[in-house]
Amino acid sequence: MYDHILVPYDGSDEARKGAEHGIELAAALDATVHALYVIDLPGTPRALALRDDEEEMREEYRDYGEEVLANLGTVAEEHGVDYETHFKTGAPSEEIVEFAEGEGMDAIVLGSAFRGKLGNLLGGTTDKVVRTSSIPVISQRMSVNDI
Repeated sequence: MYDHILVPYDGSDEARKGAEHGIELAAALDATVHALYVIDLPGTPRALALRDDEEEMREEYRDYGEEVLANLGTVAEEHGVDYETHFKTGAPSEEIVEFAEGEGMDAIVLGSAFRGKLGNLLGGTTDKVVRTSSIPVISQRMSVNDI
């Protein structure tokens, strides 16, 4: 049923909650976890000096992404799950959906922050992925007790 599960991961608490659920699901189904870190750079640089800073920032984001995905890989290994890492650059929700559809993922599993009673009025990455993906999305929302 689910052989390839996409787990977008940025190292945040809510992403970790979703990633752990995705790894547990993959272990139960003998599926491969595809961990995706999206480098989300702010704005478009307009000057040469900003472009130099952008390359340095992109490198720092990539290094951080490699670190958090390696940590998540350890969790996957503890569960006996096959694990692959991937990187994309762009708007997280768009890159997640594009990757999942383009790479033939069977499901997307991601976490979502607790946003209180007004959470339905404020859109986040998980909400955008749920609304735009043609692939099944499983979201693990944090509760007030997880904060």
